[in-house]
Amino acid sequence: MSGGVDVHQHLWGSPLVGALRARRVPPRLDGWTLRLDGEPPYEVDPADHDPARRAGLARADGLGLALVSLSAPLGVEWLPAREARPLLDAYHEGALDLPEPFGAWAAACVRDVDAGAAAEALDAGFAGLQLPATALLDASGYERCAPLLDLLESRGLPLLIHPGRSPETPGAPAWWAALVPYVQQMHAAWFAFRTHGRPRHPRLRVCFAMLAGLAPLHGERLAARGGGRGEIDPAAFVETSSYGPRAADAVVRALGVDVVVHGSDRPYAAPRDLGMGEAAEHAFRVTNPHRLLHGPSNGKEPSHAG
Repeated sequence: MSGGVDVHQHLWGSPLVGALRARRVPPRLDGWTLRLDGEPPYEVDPADHDPARRAGLARADGLGLALVSLSAPLGVEWLPAREARPLLDAYHEGALDLPEPFGAWAAACVRDVDAGAAAEALDAGFAGLQLPATALLDASGYERCAPLLDLLESRGLPLLIHPGRSPETPGAPAWWAALVPYVQQMHAAWFAFRTHGRPRHPRLRVCFAMLAGLAPLHGERLAARGGGRGEIDPAAFVETSSYGPRAADAVVRALGVDVVVHGSDRPYAAPRDLGMGEAAEHAFRVTNPHRLLHGPSNGKEPSHAG
């Protein structure tokens, strides 16, 4: 589908690669070997971060816009500001230099919150701000990150919530982090936003990576335990990365078609054919991403019944 949008990709520009290689403690790159605290070394494929190659893949996917973000599992956002700032600056510099059809989400330190620095990044033309789910799991997280979310709300820009660092799990297989800690983080972030985020930030548009860890499928249990009647938040979106037709169909049945947006998580996963028909694909790749990024064209969110 020509002109579609992918809201979730990762592509390290050369400034970020250089900044990670300059570090002597994790997170750092040793050549193309990524070293993180508590995780085995990971061999990065240089082709995954070749802008020209990735631009070709994006065009082949029919994209008019592919939004890249800082890889939150690196843990950069949780570093002290003096360590995070050079890496964030390097990420922002490289992201802004990527060729078409790439755009990018800005990133911010969540240990030492600086709304002024985030504002400067957004001024450069980023689509919105990505934060790690680990920063937004409870009331204290929303209190700490409030200046960043207030900034987005005041500018009418969206938030992307992405899995953050996972704890060390000795003996776990390579897929463990993606299937257990990441899913748990996104599940908790979905309900934390409902409980703490939305009351504090009524106009904020937000997108949850990886279908929010399938948290929307627990709406019936939420209602049974007194958490509401399954009301749908038309400004809380979920993106499809790493999931296929069965999961996407179930989430659409729970939330409706209007809050699902296309995300692939390239280079860690490829886009999937969700098998839901041309109209749904147009909604996921065109109509819904436009509302996420720019708000509804008529200034009013659509009405839903849950």
